[in-house]
Amino acid sequence: MRAFVGFGTTSLRLVSRGDALYWGWIGVLLLLVASGMLAYVDQFRVGLAVTAMRDPVSWAFYIGNFTFMVGVAAAAVVLVIPAYVYDWKPIREVVIIGELLAVSAILICLLFVLVDIGRPERFWHVLPVIGYLNFPRSVMAWDVIVLNLYLLINLIVVTHVLFSTFRGRHYSMRLVLPLVLLSIPMAIGIHTVTAFLYTGMAARPYWNASILAPQFLASAFSSGPAILLIVLQLLRRFTAFEIRDEAIQKIAELMAYAIFLNLFFHGAEVFKEYYSNTEHSLYTRYWFEGIGAHRTLVPYAWAAVGLQALALVLFVVPALRRHPVMLNVGAMATYAGGYIEKGMGLIIPGFTPDTLGAIYEYSPTIHELRVAAGVFAVGFLVFTFLLRVAVPILLGQERLAGSSHPMESQRPWTRA
Repeated sequence: MRAFVGFGTTSLRLVSRGDALYWGWIGVLLLLVASGMLAYVDQFRVGLAVTAMRDPVSWAFYIGNFTFMVGVAAAAVVLVIPAYVYDWKPIREVVIIGELLAVSAILICLLFVLVDIGRPERFWHVLPVIGYLNFPRSVMAWDVIVLNLYLLINLIVVTHVLFSTFRGRHYSMRLVLPLVLLSIPMAIGIHTVTAFLYTGMAARPYWNASILAPQFLASAFSSGPAILLIVLQLLRRFTAFEIRDEAIQKIAELMAYAIFLNLFFHGAEVFKEYYSNTEHSLYTRYWFEGIGAHRTLVPYAWAAVGLQALALVLFVVPALRRHPVMLNVGAMATYAGGYIEKGMGLIIPGFTPDTLGAIYEYSPTIHELRVAAGVFAVGFLVFTFLLRVAVPILLGQERLAGSSHPMESQRPWTRA
């Protein structure tokens, strides 16, 4: 108990100290959180009328962001599989960073669902015992369960690893290995269930495709690691954290396969829609061409395709992905392309035209943008604090007073 209290107080001390750059970053995030909270208070008081969501487009920017961040959370699998299934040491040394990112991403997902609910005070209706979750009939109930289980698994793993290292002891592989192996199907499950939320709607032809779930996974396994590539390079630049070039290059290589698959699945779906040329292709045409004068989403569509095609070229050519500038350009293009694809390209064309054939051109309001920025800021704030605690402990710079130093094999993160 004394050790856990020490772990808690040390964590608080670590997040409350930092240089000007650290506090500048925290200050920006807090400003965004405050702005988002004020906008959300207004939305709570007035209702969803402050958003651009209406009956024809009842899911929009919030749910698009939720879907994208579920994919980011699932990206930890890209590290877990080579690290624990194939026992590849360079990746194993950084897999905990992916799990910290997963925790932050799931938190963002849950917050986006919360802000999308028009009457959040009625949330208790879905809570088991006092409400009715409608499990297993409701796909949403499955989504709630797998998201929370995935969050719990990652929280247990990172807390156990950090707490053990803080006490100068080996973490228990008998505990960690089954959990990280369980996290693989869970990560695939969270994005598959999210895809099934859309696929199951037979009245929405744009989503009613069996290819949607694998398409989601391909997008997730490219967009999520894109953030990790940037974070790992920042850690290597500003800390003594040992991150080998092989690990970064392997992640980039895996991303290249995922980007290719994502574009291939998109191409297959576009071929089916355009070649068959049924009335169901109207939604795909609205995304890529617009309908008449209604072309609001067309620039987004081609930007998403262009960015991912650029990322594929940069990652598939070994000489390009080994170049630091090209690597970061590719990571940012992957992230931006995936974000546009999920944020604007998944939800809105599915609702447009509506079931009566009318076209309501949705575009997020300032309120929605402020709330979304605030939610992302909360996630980045949590991720920053987690890194702020994890890195010094993993480097052996912070530990329980009187504890012995861990063996070298237990702390492979320190740069020589």
